[in-house]
Amino acid sequence: MSVDTIDTIENRSRAGILAVRWAGGSEHAFTHAELRAACPCSGCRALRRAGGTVEASPEVRLTVIEPAGSNALNLGFSDGHARGIYPFALLAELAAITC
Repeated sequence: MSVDTIDTIENRSRAGILAVRWAGGSEHAFTHAELRAACPCSGCRALRRAGGTVEASPEVRLTVIEPAGSNALNLGFSDGHARGIYPFALLAELAAITC
């Protein structure tokens, strides 16, 4: 999977799905809860390093999807969490894990 560029992003908010199509043609549908639980911000990383887990309600929804430079997305969630920058490489790793 090429992680250089995301070709398209489709937020299916009602279903809680963020669909990503990579420039290489592959596709993956992430649940909003899956993305929230995988948040890469320093607070969530510290929680995971301490043995905890980031809890994400199945009802959590993306409220913000913004580019962060040329190779990442800043995602904000309905639970108020909006500090995670999701590099395309991280999204590709998550897609590989959940396939």
